[in-house]
Amino acid sequence: MGVPVFKKKMKLRGTKDLSIATVGKYGTLQEFSFFDKVRRVLKSQEVYENFLRCIALFNQELVSGSELLQLVSPFLGKFPELFAQFKSFLGVKELSFAPPLSDRSGDGISREIDYASCKRIGSSYRALPKTYQQPKCSGRTAICKEVLNDTWVSFPSWSEDSTFVSSKKTPYEEQLHRCEDERFELDVVLETNLATIRVLESVQKKLLRMAPEDQDKFRLDDCLGGASEVIQRRAIYRIYGDKAPEIIESLKKNPATAVPVVLKRLKAKEEEWREAQRGFNKVWREQYEKAYLKSLDHQAVNFKQNDTKALRSKSLLNEIESVYDEHQEQHSEGRSAPASEPHLIFVYEDRQILEDAAALVSYYVARQPAIQKEDQATIQQLLHQFVPSLFFSQPLDPGASEESADEDCEGARGPGTEPGEHKRPGAPGSPPEEKGPPGDGLAAGPPPTPLDDVYSLFFANNNWYFFLRLHQTLCARLLKLYRQAQKQLLEYRAEKEREQLLCEGRRERGGDPAMELRLKQPSEVELEEYYPAFLDMVRSLLEGNIDPTQYEDTLREMFTIHAYIGFTMDKLVQNIARQLHHLVSDDVCLKVVELYLNEKKRGAAGGNLSSRCVRASRETSYQWRAERCMADENCFKVMFLQRKGQVIMTIELLDTEEAQTDDPVEVQHLSSYVEQYVGTEGTASSPSEGFLLKPVFLQRNLRKFRRWQCAQVRALRGEAKGAWKRLVGVESACSVDCRFRLSTHKMMFIVNSEDYMYRRGALGRAKQVQPLVLLQHHQHFEAWHGRWLEDHVPVEAASLVQDWLMGEEDEDLVPCKTLCETVRVHGLPVTRYRVQYSRRPASP
Repeated sequence: MGVPVFKKKMKLRGTKDLSIATVGKYGTLQEFSFFDKVRRVLKSQEVYENFLRCIALFNQELVSGSELLQLVSPFLGKFPELFAQFKSFLGVKELSFAPPLSDRSGDGISREIDYASCKRIGSSYRALPKTYQQPKCSGRTAICKEVLNDTWVSFPSWSEDSTFVSSKKTPYEEQLHRCEDERFELDVVLETNLATIRVLESVQKKLLRMAPEDQDKFRLDDCLGGASEVIQRRAIYRIYGDKAPEIIESLKKNPATAVPVVLKRLKAKEEEWREAQRGFNKVWREQYEKAYLKSLDHQAVNFKQNDTKALRSKSLLNEIESVYDEHQEQHSEGRSAPASEPHLIFVYEDRQILEDAAALVSYYVARQPAIQKEDQATIQQLLHQFVPSLFFSQPLDPGASEESADEDCEGARGPGTEPGEHKRPGAPGSPPEEKGPPGDGLAAGPPPTPLDDVYSLFFANNNWYFFLRLHQTLCARLLKLYRQAQKQLLEYRAEKEREQLLCEGRRERGGDPAMELRLKQPSEVELEEYYPAFLDMVRSLLEGNIDPTQYEDTLREMFTIHAYIGFTMDKLVQNIARQLHHLVSDDVCLKVVELYLNEKKRGAAGGNLSSRCVRASRETSYQWRAERCMADENCFKVMFLQRKGQVIMTIELLDTEEAQTDDPVEVQHLSSYVEQYVGTEGTASSPSEGFLLKPVFLQRNLRKFRRWQCAQVRALRGEAKGAWKRLVGVESACSVDCRFRLSTHKMMFIVNSEDYMYRRGALGRAKQVQPLVLLQHHQHFEAWHGRWLEDHVPVEAASLVQDWLMGEEDEDLVPCKTLCETVRVHGLPVTRYRVQYSRRPASP
């Protein structure tokens, strides 16, 4: 309702001079004078245009006369003469038929009836009270009184302030609705024309039975021989257009002559429109088949665009940085005690998916001429050996994977493929002993039983972080589509079994309603082959042998509304291949892998979770070397934990923003100092270098620790006894955080960070050993006390003390008797003395 639009209209009105006769068609002189006065009294052109808008709403039958008076009262309320003249233009008859604005929505009824106290059904319907007087309706029949509702009133419980927003229709839904509207309109036209033909045929039969004199006298009413006046008029107006009033008048006055002519024209149009309907049905069916599955998929509309942004390196880095900032803020406010905790956690529920992901990426990399052969070989080694080792899986054979992928491409849809040939562990219908890889059919023997509570530690840079995140996204989407395929297969088999039970001896139940309505065609892929066929289509898409639109439509046919996550699978694989190419060509990325392999040989890159405290010093040294190697990049602490058949990957962004020194000698001294401090093996150093190796423990404790460490290693290797194995477990938490200042070589501990270690069974062993320890300490004390008495106390003095203690040979003491009792306390004999007085001692 912008003002410039109306300015253009006013300008066009003045471009052409109109005659008085032409102007008189639109109104009288009195009416033109009224609007001229209104424009002059309102003064503002914008206010006058708003007044005209109100009248336009009335002309379009959007508001009634009473509502129009309410709308224009702010404009003309101050001018009684103009307001009265405006009312006279509307007329009293118009006002009498129009209900007030407040009564149209049922507000008057709602004010009279308290719906809160009325009987209710559901949340949106209330029953009118019995005292309510129903409005009179003279056109109702007996059947209307039986079937029509006069009791229950719709009373919505929602509020206008509600923030609920209904889902927006997709363009494909709009297309289906448009087709349905077109079909409905054509059906209405055909049925209206057919009903008119039947009415006129009955009139024609009646005329044929009449005499010529009666035919001349016969006349038709406004209904033209039917029960409705509107249907026949619409049909005739649709065919004859402006000549329809004359045709209707001829049918009324001379039906004997007009009916055969009109009836012939109606039948000709009937045949013409029926033929057009058959042609339209083919077009509509094609549109239905193209848009039906797309109309059900609401998430795919924006998924591809959002997914492209989400998979960018910048978005992945911003995600973990935002989590890091949030943790830092919580830690500074004291809401979270541990300063070192993972920022992102991902769960790999099925490690067999790793093989599918590696096969897809390998298939794409092997067909990229831009990647050199040496780099391709290194990428294959990373995918099939290095990455599986991180996830505690067996190394894969790149040649076997490539050969299996080619076989799948050739035979996934071949005539010799049997349903269910490609099976995975845990798939419905597959035996438990099958351990075949997923989808690709890689030949492999039964893998060894995975160990629980083992972990791998890997310090990565930016590019390795990007690769791991993209790899995890690929595995998660493959697993989701695989499980959806298995779910659909189970539902299909359950439905078949139910139909067999219910339809025995009866007609077989119909198929999919969408197929019955010809909204979609039956899928060419068997349910058992959905996941292998999906992998095959991804390979074809990567190679350019299939159109992306056809690929998406086929996925929708197989996975319905869950197929959208596979639409960007080619972009995801391409991003992973791009990151892998960078990993094998960048020096820092290669150093990260080399450092991990070296530290793994030293035992600093993972192991059993229960003995992690033994490797804490080596892992700290590994972290220090990794931070020095990635001085110009972010450093990520990635941990892979295997537990209950799953692999949990945690990623933590480390804070490495410390002041760096430029003196290489100082850096070397600090590195040696840190390695000597945290390392378990001492490095050779001389006093002249300024670093003396000082043991952290006392020698006696160090020997015990060495013996315990060796015994634990033997227990882990299975060389110790079963009883020792039960006592090995140690729980620990290394949450202490410290920083080194390169300028002063001083170590500072961060507030609210701590370490603890608890050895399982320590309390029970302490209770068992306590009596022996007390006895040993008591014996040591008795021996020391006896030696001290011999050296410092003569025999006579000891005798006098014993006599005094027993109350003998002392006249100054109150008469008493001392009793000596021997009791055991904590398993040790203890002597207690008790004094019994013959008379009570006097008070001092």
